[in-house]
Amino acid sequence: MAQGSKKFKAQRPGAPKKHQQNKPKGPKKGGRVIAPKKAQVVQQQKLKKGLEVAIRNKIEQEVTQKASSSLHKPLTVVKGAEGKGKPGTSTK
Repeated sequence: MAQGSKKFKAQRPGAPKKHQQNKPKGPKKGGRVIAPKKAQVVQQQKLKKGLEVAIRNKIEQEVTQKASSSLHKPLTVVKGAEGKGKPGTSTK
């Protein structure tokens, strides 16, 4: 009878080795973009996005104008960090 415990598991010579794959389980993180089937839908989405941006900018401009006219001292607008958009582009 052998004394002590085994130091390693015995393998047969020439036996194939099993490789474990480290695949993440479950759904992937992040949003999904589904490509539209028609080019007209792409054009509509582009127009809608442009209108949303224009409306938002106009509202912001009106609010700052009203706020600056109602105060007794001049209003200074401080822009936030612009790291959210594309690098190298500037917004008005």
